Amino acid sequence: MKDCYCRVIEILYFCGYNNQTNQDNMAQYKRILLKLSGESLMGGKQYGIDEVRLNEYAAQIKEIAEMGVQIGIVIGGGNIFRGLSGASKGFDRVKGDQMGMLATVINSLALSSALVVHGVKAKVLTAIRMEPIGEFYNKWRAIELLEQGNVVIMSGGTGNPFFTTDTGSSLRGIEIEADVMLKGTRVDGIYTADPEKDPTATKFSEITYDEIYTRGLKVMDLTATTMCKENNLPIIVFDMDTNGNLKKVMSGENIGTLVHN
Repeated sequence: MKDCYCRVIEILYFCGYNNQTNQDNMAQYKRILLKLSGESLMGGKQYGIDEVRLNEYAAQIKEIAEMGVQIGIVIGGGNIFRGLSGASKGFDRVKGDQMGMLATVINSLALSSALVVHGVKAKVLTAIRMEPIGEFYNKWRAIELLEQGNVVIMSGGTGNPFFTTDTGSSLRGIEIEADVMLKGTRVDGIYTADPEKDPTATKFSEITYDEIYTRGLKVMDLTATTMCKENNLPIIVFDMDTNGNLKKVMSGENIGTLVHN
């Protein structure tokens, strides 16, 4: 009788442990669009890609992939070339933006390679045809790959000049029907002013799109922000450079700032 009682206790404990584990691994969102800046890939360098930072990002992405999250990613190209800054130095703006698009493809290939090394399936799609470097993007192919368990990295911006990668990420997030856009930055959210310049700046835990307009806060460019607002795509701005933060956001912890209608 005693042995039977102990066995029941063991079963109850095991079930409770498994239930807690499942709760711990439960993601807040099913499908996300993760926006990463090209500059963040520089890490401690002045230019290009920092392999340490790249692998840290890949490890964080792997953590949430193991939670069953469908992950779309858009990366900027500012660590290699930025079209707008090129135009200010005499480049033709269209050619400058096209060079910037190619920079996003380079970053996307680098992240894809890092993810594969970490045992995560990854696929690069491009907004401009450039097979075999990447498969030509379309919404239905992207969603198909996501549902098959691939991390889908969407490169080349929108494929058009005069659009930022913030706008590209808003567009792709809306197209793939993401539940949320996660904007990974080096700052832990949105503040009343630049916290690196103003020590009195205070952080918002959440803010509406209308408040962003009213206060003149620069979360993303106006086109990108308006697209998210009009299509009811919430944004979470958080510090991606702190290891473990991505999983914390997906677990529902109060990390960063939520932007919503």
